Amino acid sequence: MPAVKGDGMRGLAVFISDIRNCKSKEAELKRINKELANIRSKFKGDKTLDGYQKKKYVCKLLFIFLLGNDIDFGHMEAVNLLSSNKYTEKQIGYLFISVLIEANSDLMKLIVQAIRNDLMSRNPVHVNLALQCISNIGSRDMAEAFANDLPKLLVSGDTIDFVKQSAALCLLKLFRNSPDVMPSPDHASRIVHLLNDSHMGVVTSAASLIEALSKRWPDDYKGCVSLAISRLSRIVTATYTDLQDYTYYFVPAPWLCVKLLRLLQNYPPPEDPSNKARLLECLEGILNKAQDAPKSKKVQHSNAKNAVLFEAIALIIHMDSEPNLLVRACNQLGAFLSHRETNLRYLALESMCLLATSEFSHEAVKKHQETIINSLKTERDVSVRQRAVDLLYAMCDRTNASEIVAEMLTYLETADYSIREEMVLKVAILAEKYANDYTWYVDVILKLIRIAGDYVSEEVWYRVIQIVVNREDVQGYAAKTVFEALQRPACHENMVKVGGYILGEFGNLIAGDQRSAPQVQFELLHSKYHLCSIGTRCLLLTTYVKFCNLFPEIKHIIQEVFRTDHNLKNPDAELQQRAVEYLSMSKVATPDVLATILEEMPPFAEKESSLLAKLKKHKPQVEELESVAQEKKSRPQAVMAQDGGAVGSLVDLDHSAHSEAAALVDIFGSPSTTTTSTNNTATQPTGEPVVANKDDYSKFVSKLNGVLYEDETVQVGCKLETRNNLARLGMFYGNKTQTPFTDFKPVVVCPGALSVQLQAQAKPMDAVVAAGTQVQQLINFVCVQEFNRTPIIQVSFNYTPTSGQSTHFDKFLYLPIFINKFFEPTEMTSETFFARWKALGIPSQESQRIFIAKHPIDSTQVNAKLTGIGAKLLSDVDPNPENFVCAGIIHTQTQQIGTLIRLEPNKQAKKYRLTVRSSKDAVSKYLCDLLADLF
Repeated sequence: MPAVKGDGMRGLAVFISDIRNCKSKEAELKRINKELANIRSKFKGDKTLDGYQKKKYVCKLLFIFLLGNDIDFGHMEAVNLLSSNKYTEKQIGYLFISVLIEANSDLMKLIVQAIRNDLMSRNPVHVNLALQCISNIGSRDMAEAFANDLPKLLVSGDTIDFVKQSAALCLLKLFRNSPDVMPSPDHASRIVHLLNDSHMGVVTSAASLIEALSKRWPDDYKGCVSLAISRLSRIVTATYTDLQDYTYYFVPAPWLCVKLLRLLQNYPPPEDPSNKARLLECLEGILNKAQDAPKSKKVQHSNAKNAVLFEAIALIIHMDSEPNLLVRACNQLGAFLSHRETNLRYLALESMCLLATSEFSHEAVKKHQETIINSLKTERDVSVRQRAVDLLYAMCDRTNASEIVAEMLTYLETADYSIREEMVLKVAILAEKYANDYTWYVDVILKLIRIAGDYVSEEVWYRVIQIVVNREDVQGYAAKTVFEALQRPACHENMVKVGGYILGEFGNLIAGDQRSAPQVQFELLHSKYHLCSIGTRCLLLTTYVKFCNLFPEIKHIIQEVFRTDHNLKNPDAELQQRAVEYLSMSKVATPDVLATILEEMPPFAEKESSLLAKLKKHKPQVEELESVAQEKKSRPQAVMAQDGGAVGSLVDLDHSAHSEAAALVDIFGSPSTTTTSTNNTATQPTGEPVVANKDDYSKFVSKLNGVLYEDETVQVGCKLETRNNLARLGMFYGNKTQTPFTDFKPVVVCPGALSVQLQAQAKPMDAVVAAGTQVQQLINFVCVQEFNRTPIIQVSFNYTPTSGQSTHFDKFLYLPIFINKFFEPTEMTSETFFARWKALGIPSQESQRIFIAKHPIDSTQVNAKLTGIGAKLLSDVDPNPENFVCAGIIHTQTQQIGTLIRLEPNKQAKKYRLTVRSSKDAVSKYLCDLLADLF
């Protein structure tokens, strides 16, 4: 500790030595308590303490705090040190308050006044200490106190260079933490001129500040464009001797270059011809230096050079007006695609994704198609492979769609599990967007289902059905193709769904062939019936009743299926209801009535692609790329030339209107009763509604009952009971007002795929809740398959407060239904546990997180939380007694999922290592994220 030696604080050095020599934790604690008692008595009883002694004792308190002990005194003495004129005493005072003083402390007013005095000091060292303290605390109170003083200090002519640097960075820190507190940009023009300062350190710190401020007040800071170009030009054309102190491995001022290039991306290309010419000269110079620079073995040189290069390319893409530069940038990035550095390959692919959206460089990007496809196949890093998929998606057009889709389908068979769902969406979008032949589109989607059925979301197979229904010329081909696909020995359930719907609507188009006669179609579908989930069986029953209309000759066979006990007495209400009603309908209705009821579905209204909406939600970068592409469609002739002149497509996927999710309407009706997807707002693909209990609902991961939401109007509580894959949730609604609730309506919403994965059935409620009373509602859940989202309940009603004006209450709340609620605890010995742990050793089956503990690590509390999640907490299993292990089986309607959990606390580092292994990779990741939030 140089500061200690320089100041000669021998008492502090002895104390630190004593602590280090302690043989046990108890001895250390005893020594600390003795020292704390001594310091407390000195601060209370000795009124003659000088600055040196106060500094020494405050240093000891700091050291004790850093050892992990709480300090509840000494704060006033530290504040008194701020008024000292000695640097070391003032430094220790600022260090203490930066570390130990809380934002709501009673001493904050004294501290603010002391800091303000130092800011007005003529000693620049004292000013710098004050600025560093403001930055370290960085609270809203600090921003409110000094928001007006710091800009004045920054632009003052009396302020020396290193203080200007600190002031700029301090102002930036406060702006980032509390942007709404910053005053209007009265000093904008003077702050902008700091880019012309002679001191490079001031310019570098000012560039960071201006880059942030210009995003909020672009008009006030637009003068920075010409100054940034001028400064950038001087750096690019500088020699080694010009910027010797700021040259890093032969690259002049790389950090400042990057900041200036980022700053210029906040504004459109300069309109002034001289500025534009100078900027283009700078960009060409950066590209030339990167291309002509001799290869260096120093990684620092490569990093600095490439940092400037990539930022320059980002600016070229942002400008999107210089074809020559865009093509050169594309070629430069193309050279990185086969570079040995993984990071460079990743960055090159990421930047080329943006280049692919420009009409000037799109063709240049396509020249590297073979290299990109090869990197998709041979790249070892999954993140690079993912960027390669993004780039293939971005560079696809009508000329290369069939080749790219074929390559992505081939790779999908061996792709990493983490990117399969995204790849399926992209392949489906490309097939729909660039298909001139609808039969090709149908082939692609059915192949997708065959290759990666588990990752084909509802939106994908909904979409193919919508298109087949809307296109008469493809209906016969689709029926024939799906019939052949169903004949494969291994047939995914999603294929059964598509086959059931299409054959139910258009099976008559292929019934003339003896190989696909009506009875053959029915027997083929029914052979899959008992292997499917309840939702799919409901769909197939609808197909069967449509067969009664299409093929009267097999009606008696179908009626026998409806009559079976498995259907008529099925415990699932939806399936039983369909069987009963369809059987009665087929018996009672005349052929004409049956034909009217079961006529073909009308064409679906064409709206924004549900697949594209899902992809945007799943990956915001895609939304950014799509918006960039939209902006570049102001030149339609160039776009048509790029796409080979073809303007027709299955659907206008680039239509950007934010329509409702009607395109995602469940074509077959809800698989449960009245509780799912009844509110349009909750099921829009562009995002879930604002949820009132979003901040604290995760506590129910380890709890079965409690209050979900409460305000002055209503209290919503819950109590959960589970058994195997069934759950019963008791909801309690309490009216806290003096007037009744009218039109009371709680509606359960299972958004997206959750409506199939988790079935919900709610007991109807009375529309009126009397004043001061509580009503109860039972909601039954069936876990059909694993899920990773949370159901929502929308609670709405009208009431009249004391003001006399009728008020509408409408809130969305997360329900405490998580996948761990369907755990069955499993007892295991140590040998059994680790044998099973080893068996689940495939990387895709394991999910691990290392995170800082939110609370003190207490074994009792950890035990309680792990017991509450539902798995069996196993004792004397892990070789390390400090670790916690759990085992259990998650029950779903379709399968049982074995899951093991291992939690390893590190009390010294105050961290946890959480590992979850499961036979389903999606379960391990979801559980890992859920449990990490508990600790």
